[in-house]
Amino acid sequence: MESNPETERARRIWNRNAPQYDAGMSFLERWLFSGGREWVCGQAEGRVLELAVGTGRNLPFYPGGVRLTGIDFSPVMLAIARRRAADLGLDVDLRMGDAQALDFEDASFDTVVVTLALCSIPDDRQTLSEVKRVLEPGGRLLLLEHVRSPHLPVRALERALDPLAVRLQADHLVRDPLDHLPALGFAVDRIERSRLGIVERVAAHRP
Repeated sequence: MESNPETERARRIWNRNAPQYDAGMSFLERWLFSGGREWVCGQAEGRVLELAVGTGRNLPFYPGGVRLTGIDFSPVMLAIARRRAADLGLDVDLRMGDAQALDFEDASFDTVVVTLALCSIPDDRQTLSEVKRVLEPGGRLLLLEHVRSPHLPVRALERALDPLAVRLQADHLVRDPLDHLPALGFAVDRIERSRLGIVERVAAHRP
């Protein structure tokens, strides 16, 4: 799988972080993202693509009947996700892939799920453009992200910390998918914000 230097750097970071990811995320989910995975995955229907499936933390929350494909660019994260799927007895297709250049035909999916990943994928706009391409007309995009806060003091802190977070963790603190969705032609159906605007849930669709 060919990729650019920024993607390779992010891959190295996530391969390194994979063994500790679940422990750290468990704390953050209690404090910041409680209920977010359930909100996103519970709305998924039909042929579902999850981008940056990571260690598979979303897997327990999908409804029965969905046909799930999950991709990740970290083989170490993906190995953990496959073990989790096996432990849960799930028949899912988990494979290596780059969200910035999806190896799927146009209009291949009814739902695309992205949770806490656009912050770490080097080109978030290109990723969302690819999402639109692989969605059926009328297909849904379901997002959970940490984003740039609308509150000035919080946003100022995010901006101050952003260079360090990007360098050490490939984690962009001041992104927001809403910067791109309307311009790419998505219709935004629902937005929920919490935790001083840092946490954002979005449901959108391809018209």
